[in-house]
Order: sequence, then C-alpha cells, then structure tokens
Amino acid sequence: MEKNYLGSSEIGISSLGIGTMTFGEQNTQAEAFGQLDCAIHHGVNLIDTAEMYPVPPREKTFTRTEQIIGNWIQSRKCRQNIVLATKVVGPTLQSRIMGSYIRDGINHLTKKNIGLALEGSLRRLKTDTIDIYQIHWPDRTVNIFGKQGFKPPTNTETDNAKILETLTALENLKKEGKIRAYGVSNETPWGVMQYLNYAEKKCCGKIVSIQNPYSLLNRSFEAGLAEISYRESLGLLAYSPLAFGLLTGKYLDGKKPVLARLTLYSRFQRYQNKNALKATKEYIRLAKEHSVDPSQMALAFARTRPFMSSVLIGATSITQLETNLASVDVKLSEELLKGIEDIHSRIPNPCP
Repeated sequence: MEKNYLGSSEIGISSLGIGTMTFGEQNTQAEAFGQLDCAIHHGVNLIDTAEMYPVPPREKTFTRTEQIIGNWIQSRKCRQNIVLATKVVGPTLQSRIMGSYIRDGINHLTKKNIGLALEGSLRRLKTDTIDIYQIHWPDRTVNIFGKQGFKPPTNTETDNAKILETLTALENLKKEGKIRAYGVSNETPWGVMQYLNYAEKKCCGKIVSIQNPYSLLNRSFEAGLAEISYRESLGLLAYSPLAFGLLTGKYLDGKKPVLARLTLYSRFQRYQNKNALKATKEYIRLAKEHSVDPSQMALAFARTRPFMSSVLIGATSITQLETNLASVDVKLSEELLKGIEDIHSRIPNPCP
C-alpha cells in the first residue's frame, strides 16, 4: 500500500483509508472488527471516523462508531500502528438532520465546544491523542450535501464565520499534545483560504487536510479547491469515492439490493437522479470494455489525482472491502482515462 504525507505534515497515511460510518448501524461491532483487521492486513493505516457516526445520525446511535473503534484499538493493542482521524460536528442548525441532542444543540465551533467534543472522542477511542482532528462542516451556511445555488445569509445565527476562534482552539489543542494535526471537511474555497490567511497573519498553525466528496460523479473539487490543495500542501481525504455505491452498478435498472444504503435510507437519493444513473451506466460500460472492475476503476481514478492524499473506502462486507482494497493494483490506461474524460465532459458532476 503506497503511503503519502498528509499535506504539509509529517504524518504518513495509506493511499486508501477506511471510512467507518456504517459501524454501529449497518455493521455490528464484530463485523467492524473484521473490516478493520482486514484493512490493516492489506496495509491501510488511516482510520477515519467522527463523533456523529454512524450515519444516518440518530440520538440513539450517536458516538457508537467511536466506541466500537476504541474497543478494537484496546483489543488489538495497535494504536501505534494506525493514524486515527475523527471530527467535531458543526452547529446543529441542521435540526432537521440531528435535532438538539449534541451539546444541547448549541454547537458553534468555539473553544469550549471543540474542547468538549475532543475530550469525548479521546475517551471513546481510548487514546491520548488524535492524529488528525477535523471540523466536520463549517460554522456557517454553505452548499454541502447536495445543496446548490448560493444565497446570501439572512440569519446571523447561521452565518457564524468565526474561523479565527476555531483555528486558535485547534492550535492550542495541538500544543497541548491532544491532537497531532488538524483539518477541515465539507469546506469551500473561501473557507479554506480564510484558514490559511489567518494561519499566516496570526502565526497560528496551518490546516493540513480537507475531507470533501470526490468521485467520478462529483469532481467539483477540481474547480476551485484542487489548485489550493496542490499549491498550499493541503491533502484531500476523499469521501464517497463510489458515490454511496452507485458506481458499483448495483443500483442500475431500478435494482434495490437488500440492506444496501440507498435502499435503506431515502435521505441519500441525490445519488440517484437521472443524470447520475445515466453517467453511471456510461462508466460501467467503459469499465467492462477495458475488463476492469467498475469499483476498482473509480477508486483507482480518484487515488491517482495529483491533489489526493487518501481515498476513504467504506463497505458493509469483507467481500466489498477486499474488492475495494485491490484497487491499489489497478493501472488505468491512457485510452481508459480518455474515456472517463469524455463521459465527464458530457455529464459533468451529476452528484454534487
């Protein structure tokens, strides 16, 4: 498994990381242990989680994923062999998603809230230090999770862009030794540049990573963030590289596999719009023409982008996980890459 340094940090991470948001919802603890063991056996060292997980977020399951990973770390006594990443939620103004059960719904990214969140994650993960601590989403209204069309904020409560306070809190936690590095997630070009500008002007530390979606069906990262990522040594940790499983082809022609994520949860239907299904058919056809597994083609494409640090793969079975892990051995020909660009030019970013 190839290793990359994460952004400007000295943290070496595997080119594939394991995403864990199914642990505690679609996967039991025993199944999660099996996936983690399998990933480590194949050379993965990056494990990514969040205090909010599993997904879909619910009060009943809140923090369950971190608890499972902490139990695994304790059982396997492997903390020194992994790079552990987790996240603090942004403000729960998204009450339609999560309600007010996280810190009473008052979740602005202040020193107090970030500190409380981190202490909880350290306790659940049974560790003294988090390697990569991430802001799960901004403390302001932004176009994420499928939302498009910018509208100026009309409510100051939903436009709290106090990035300097957030950055200072993260830097202080790093100085205390509780985190090794920090980054952002679901962030925009404006937000990233604010973090970088404050780091320079106020002599704070610098964010080293950004965790945003990236896949054959969503290459919007390339429009503005890719250049920032490349020039500022800000490593991308790509999530949803298979577009919630759509790029495997298992949902085509109206199929609804039992227990599959898009079958179970209606909140992810943005991945099944008309253009997404049309583009997916094209990518599946292209993969078959070149005798490449569709999932492995999608993952290999994402992994080989010049701004990529690690591609986060998620699975609900060992079979799926092993197929995804084997993508590190897939080489994409120039002809196949041209085919990908042709499809992208005709059906660009159907799953933003």
